[in-house]
Amino acid sequence: MTSIKDIAKKAGVSISTVSYALNGNPKVTEETAAKILAIAKELNYVPNAAARSLKKRETKIIGVFLTNFGGAFYGQLLQGIQDALNSKGYEMIVCGGKESHRFIPERMIDGAIVLDFSFSSEELLKHADVGHKIVVMDRELNHPNINQVLLHNTSGATLAIDFLIEKGHHKIYAVNGPDGSYDAAQRIEAVRQAVKRYQYIDYHELPGDFNKHAGEKAAEQILNEFTDPVAVFCLNDEMAIGMYNYLAKTQFEIGKHIHIIGFDNIELSHYTQPRLATIDYSERKWGAVSAEHLLKLISGEPVENERIYVTLISGDSVQSI
Repeated sequence: MTSIKDIAKKAGVSISTVSYALNGNPKVTEETAAKILAIAKELNYVPNAAARSLKKRETKIIGVFLTNFGGAFYGQLLQGIQDALNSKGYEMIVCGGKESHRFIPERMIDGAIVLDFSFSSEELLKHADVGHKIVVMDRELNHPNINQVLLHNTSGATLAIDFLIEKGHHKIYAVNGPDGSYDAAQRIEAVRQAVKRYQYIDYHELPGDFNKHAGEKAAEQILNEFTDPVAVFCLNDEMAIGMYNYLAKTQFEIGKHIHIIGFDNIELSHYTQPRLATIDYSERKWGAVSAEHLLKLISGEPVENERIYVTLISGDSVQSI
C-alpha cells in the first residue's frame, strides 16, 4: 500500500509537505500541491482513515442508530439524513444492536443520531458528559451536547381522535405501539387525553408493536367483539396495513364496518383501497433536520430543539356514520 513516504520520495519533498498538500493546507504552493496530488493519484494513494481520525480527531462519519431496520418507514428518513450529511462532506453508517453503541465512546464516529430505545437515556447522558455530540429523535434529554428533533406526536394523535369524533364515531379502538417507544407513549397518552374530552366515547386499547402482524392480531380481536361499526386508530401505518390484510379475508368492509386511521403516511399507504386516512409529516425532512442539527453541534454552532409538525390526510378509510 502506498504511503505518504512513497509520495514524498517520488516528489522530492518532505513528508510534511506531502501531508500539507493532501490536506489542502495553504503552506504549500499551488504548483507543488498539484504535483503531489498527481503523484498520489498515479500511485493509487488511499488516505488512512484511522490515522486521519487520530490526527484531526474526526472521521467525517456519523452514526445513525435505529431500533430495527424492518418495515417501510426508514427509507425516506435515512435518505433525508444522507442528503444533509453528503452536502457537508459527511457519510453515515446505520447501526443497530447494543454492540454498536461502542462506536460513540471509541470515537469511530463524529456524532450520533439516535432513534433507538435500546439506548438508555443514562448511557446517552454519560456520553454527552464527556463531549460526544448527539441528536435524539425518540426522547427528551436536556444537555448542552444533546439536541432534540422530535415529532409532534401529541398533535397528530389528537388530530386523529378529533377526526373520528367529527365523523360521528362513538366506539373507538387504539392499537398501541411497542413498550419503550417514545413515539408510542406520546401518541397513546394524547389519545387518552383527547378521549376524556368526550364523555360518551366507548374507548378500548389493544396491544401493538408497530408492525403488520400486530395490526392483523388487533383486527382479529376487534372482529371477535364486533356488534356495530367501529373506528380504529392504529398508532402507525404498518399496523393499519396489517388490519387491511386481515379484513380482506373477511366479509367486513373498511369504511363501512371498520373505519381506520393510521400515523406516518408511509408510501405503501398511498396504494391502499380505500385510501388510508393517516397523520402525515415528512420523514425525509425529519432525517435532514436531525443531521443538520448534529453538524451544528459538532461545529459548535448554536442550535435549538425542534419539533416536526404533522397534518391530517382524511383518506377514504373513515366515513361518517
